Amino acid sequence: MINLYINERRVETVTIIDLKGRERIRGGTVELHRSIRCLADEGKTQILLDLAWVKHIDSIGLGELISSHVTLDDKGGALKLMHMSESIHELLTITKLLTVFEIFDDEPEALASFAGETLRIVERQPFFM
Repeated sequence: MINLYINERRVETVTIIDLKGRERIRGGTVELHRSIRCLADEGKTQILLDLAWVKHIDSIGLGELISSHVTLDDKGGALKLMHMSESIHELLTITKLLTVFEIFDDEPEALASFAGETLRIVERQPFFM
């Protein structure tokens, strides 16, 4: 049984991963892990997860989100979340992970936030004459 359906799409430099289903240790988490790692290895480190259709994230799923966040952050990228259900929002609040991820309800706003991320990375680079 497949627990998580994954669809990747690109908008400029951002990869949007649309998720549908229940994120668990079986099947789905392995596929999500593989998708994000492959994207990071290809240099596609600006990733937006659309959770509109995800009904539940278990502890393994949370661990994968954190691991993916760290991997992308280490490569100068970002993992941002969009369209969370109330129950997932509550779970991230209880686990204090709400402060780790940038969360959006609107796709254009989420995409625009990556432009600011790119500018911040550029600003951190030293200027030499």
